[in-house]
Parts: sequence; structure tokens; C-alpha cells
Amino acid sequence: MIERYQTELMNQIWSERNKFQTWLNVELAVCRVWNEKGVIPDEALAEIVDRADFDVQRIAEIESQVHHDMIAFVSSVSEKIGDAGRFVHLGLTSSDVLDTASALLLRQSLDVVIEETEGLAADLLDQAWRYKETLCVGRTHGIHGEPTTFGLKLLNHYDQLTHDLRRLCAARESIGYGKMSGAVGTYAHCAPEIEARVCALLGIKAAPISTQVIQRDRHGEVMMTLSLLGTALERLSLEIRHLQRTEVREAFEPFGKGQKGSSAMPHKRNPILCERVCGMARLLRAYGQTALENVALWHERDISHSSVERIIWPDAFHLVHYALRISRKIVRNLEVDEARMKQNLEMTQGLVFSQRVLLELVERFGLSREEAYSIVQEQAMRCWRGEGHFRDLLLADARLKNRLSSLQMEALFDVGHYTRYVDTIFSRFPKS
Repeated sequence: MIERYQTELMNQIWSERNKFQTWLNVELAVCRVWNEKGVIPDEALAEIVDRADFDVQRIAEIESQVHHDMIAFVSSVSEKIGDAGRFVHLGLTSSDVLDTASALLLRQSLDVVIEETEGLAADLLDQAWRYKETLCVGRTHGIHGEPTTFGLKLLNHYDQLTHDLRRLCAARESIGYGKMSGAVGTYAHCAPEIEARVCALLGIKAAPISTQVIQRDRHGEVMMTLSLLGTALERLSLEIRHLQRTEVREAFEPFGKGQKGSSAMPHKRNPILCERVCGMARLLRAYGQTALENVALWHERDISHSSVERIIWPDAFHLVHYALRISRKIVRNLEVDEARMKQNLEMTQGLVFSQRVLLELVERFGLSREEAYSIVQEQAMRCWRGEGHFRDLLLADARLKNRLSSLQMEALFDVGHYTRYVDTIFSRFPKS
């Protein structure tokens, strides 16, 4: 990942040093279990535990000769240990260590993402409650629909994040499997009980069956879960981008003191943070698709997935963590123009109440739906053309003169009709 979008926590997890340390933790767990089985003598294990270490530069030197990173790693560790180093990697193939360590690294990363997503969800819920009663217009197809509240808008995004949290936790469970089943998964050189004990020591489960690698659908699930989380962040950012447009101007992402929006136009205040999140969501979707391509490998394994995973795993976690942090900044510092929301709600001169008028004519006065729709639509189109307020045009319609009084018509244009269940909806989402 380019430095611009890296995060410190993900750097720590996906650094070369942490990767090799995780490999070493797996190797040491295997040595401990071989010792429990009487294969590695106590004095040799003590020597291994005391001296086991690695040098990143030395690993690179060896790899430049052998062109195999696991061999280079094991050789480097063995050099540090001495004679007892011969027991390191006993009965294992490279993927036994790689896949088991990858499960640990992916879980570490998911823990960070889960915590940040929980934080964003809490921020959204706080803002939703803050704007629970703030009236605004709801839009469908980008066109004014009916009245709603800004709090309900935000609450809907909060609810979607709870879906993502459930998927993240499920993905964490799915990826938490290691394997020590050997070159083609037959346990020829490392018995199943060794695998089970090693995985238990590492805090994960043993895969019920594997080839030389753990099936990549588990890893695909992780990446698709990140992709879906990205779509939630994109949906939220896209909403704010629309609300910040010059013609709308209802909500704005934060704009810092001294910040500039354009090198050419000093008046510009662009939604660059939201646009950045939307762009990152595209990358996350692409990485999810790439992870699915890794599932089908030749026979018991090939290596086509390996180079891909070296890129997409750290990159995806950097991206999603960065996007989550940017999203939290946006939500916490969101600028909301409540007066503008009210102004926009009234912009169409009552057209947002058209469905209520339609239903009243059908349910209370017995008009057919087709007749009522025709009347309401005709006057709505006149209102669109600027011929008057929708309510006045309806009152002047000869077909309605003996049906709706001005008092009854006024009641149909009461915004309270649309917000009467807001409290009910919010009661499903208690304040944090």
C-alpha cells in the first residue's frame, strides 16, 4: 500500500517483522508439541525457545539465493539456534506455517477493523439521535419524494453497519483455522493430533480437512466481507456528496481552517473525503473479486494464489481501516444546515404530499384510484410548471370542490403525518 493510505496499526500487523514473528510463533508451537510427544528432547526445546530468532536482512540474503522465503526463514532461524535448529520445521511443508500464520494475521487485522467499525457505528447512532426530529425531504431517483427526518437517514446507515459487524465477526470465525496436514493433506509426516494441539496453543481451530493449503473460500469470505463493508462506507459518503451539492447544500463534510478546495477557484468546497472513500470502495470490490479467483487451484494446490494474497491482504486492510477512520471524521464533524433542509422540503410547493391526497380521495371519497391519480397528477404537473402551490391548485379543481374543504386540505399537508412513527423506529435502536 502506498504510504498515503497506510495506517499505523495495519503497518504493524503486515510488517515483515510481524509476519516472520508470526511464522516463528507457529514453528515454536510445533516444537513444543513435538516435545510433548517425546520427539524433541527437553534440552533441545529449551535451546530452541531460548535462541529462536530471525534477522530480516539475513532472510532476504538467503532468499536471493534459494528463491524460497520459507526456506530462507527456517535457515535464518536455525542459524540463530545452532544444533537444535534441526528440529525446526520438523514434519512440515511451507503452507502448514504460511496458512496457519495467515489465519493469525487476518484475525489480528479483523480485530482492528471490527473495533473501528463499532466506533463508526456508535458515531452514526449518536448523530442519528441528534437529528431525529430534523425534517428533510426524502428522495427517490434523485427526485423529491416525501418528508422524512435526517435522523432516519443516518439511522438507516447505522443499521447497515450492524450487518457488516455481524459479517466481520463471522469472517473472523471462518478464517480462524490452521493446518499441519503436509504436502497433499494426508498427515503423512505430522499426525492429526499434532495439528490439533498446535492450533489449540495458537488459539485457533484445526481445519477438518485440507490439501497443502486451506481452502481459499475462507479467505474469499474475509475479502468479500471487506468489500461489503466498503459498499456501506461508499453509500454513506455518496449520500453526503449529494447533500453537499450546490443545488442542495443540506450537509457538508468537514472543511478545515486553511483548507483549499481548488487551485483555480477559491470558492470551491469539494467533498474530497467522501470522494476518497467512494474510490477506495471500488478497490475493495476489486480485491474481493480477486480473492474469489484464488479459490480454484490446480489439484491439491498451485501457487497462483500466493503472489495475489501478498498484495491484496495488506492493501485491503489498509484501505478499509483508512476509509473507516476517514468516515468517522466525516460523521463526527458533519455540518448540517437544518434551515436549508426545511427550505428544500418546501421547494416543490407541497408536491411531497401528493400520495396522501391521492389516498384520501380513494379511501374517504370513493374515487377510483385511476380517477384520483389523474386529478392529483394533473395538478402536480401544473405545480411543476410554476402555476401555483399544489394545495391551491387542488382546492381550485372543480372536481374536488364538493369533496375537500380548505381545512381538510390543510390537514393533508401536515408533515406530522409522516413523522408519527419516528419514535417507534428509533426505539429499535437505543442510544449507546
